[in-house]
Amino acid sequence: MVEGSMTQGAGQGPEVERTATLRDFRVPAYVHETGPFVRGAHPGEVASPVAEPVDYPQEYTPTERDLPVINRGDTVQVTVDPAAVPAAQQQAGTGPGPLYVVGDVHGYLDELVAALRDKGLIDAAGQWCAGTARLWFLGDFTDRGPDGIGVIDLVMRLSAEAAAAGGYCKALMGNHELLLIGAKRFGDTPVNSGAGTATFQAAWLLNGGQKTDMDRLQDHHLQWMARLDALTETDGHLLVHSDTTAYLDYGDSIEAVNDSVREALTRNDADEVWDLFRKFTKRFSFRDEGGADAVRSLLDTYGGTRIVHGHSPIPYLLGEVGSEDGEDSAGPVVEGPHIYADGLAIAMDGGVTMAGKLLVQQLPLDT
Repeated sequence: MVEGSMTQGAGQGPEVERTATLRDFRVPAYVHETGPFVRGAHPGEVASPVAEPVDYPQEYTPTERDLPVINRGDTVQVTVDPAAVPAAQQQAGTGPGPLYVVGDVHGYLDELVAALRDKGLIDAAGQWCAGTARLWFLGDFTDRGPDGIGVIDLVMRLSAEAAAAGGYCKALMGNHELLLIGAKRFGDTPVNSGAGTATFQAAWLLNGGQKTDMDRLQDHHLQWMARLDALTETDGHLLVHSDTTAYLDYGDSIEAVNDSVREALTRNDADEVWDLFRKFTKRFSFRDEGGADAVRSLLDTYGGTRIVHGHSPIPYLLGEVGSEDGEDSAGPVVEGPHIYADGLAIAMDGGVTMAGKLLVQQLPLDT
């Protein structure tokens, strides 16, 4: 099955970036270091659009602005009772606290704060109040929304606060982290996309890059993003950003994949980072016929009994109409995560960019 890609320009322009991976984000020491990264050209000026070639190589799947609607009947929508008392505030004993995951945020800081507060993970002042709870963000903090840097700052701060309380707040690498890193490092430097020449800056702008984020982006933000893991396994859940099997191209263990991604970003080669970004932009591997087998290939390789991902908005998995850029006035109705692929996959991108919902969910999730 050919994987789709909703990020625009993934098959026709550069937008990748990488750096080292950090497994325990306790902010302090490294956040104030100055990285060796070369600053890219400022994206204030929109790069000239790249003409689309007539024929794309088989492995490339350029995205359109509005994905075709696919009516699906095998996806389960899980309704979460908002009246339930947050488990994060019901902790007892000395074992690990409850596990939570957060879907794509894309700069929607206010919505993130409200969702974390609703789950009892932060208090009215925005401080960590969940004790030993464990929180994983599935990536894509910036682009499309108004305050991506504010989102990153919040996650970095909560990482330190949670660690001090005996819990943790960690994050995975999303394709938009790679895109922002690439735009900053490489700017208008041409990259070989496999379907013509492209640049990270053009791809970043095409995919919702915000000038205010670039203006506020600092070295410690870049270093933090570059250190993020690509995937992890926790309590039997394989956590990834993208619903793709491309992770298998980077190693046969979680550690190997994370090291490969970190090393690729460290080498700082624009073409290599672009290829990494392109692969992490692929999607829909678990949705159609053969989707459950695709999930099993990842679980068999990396461990876990269920995969949890972001990246592909639930409205698209359900075949609902909507725009990832929030252009439709009537947004889709998203109540909670979706279980599909024979119950082996949980989708967590609630489509906040299309007036959907920013999802924060405790695991395990009952079917």
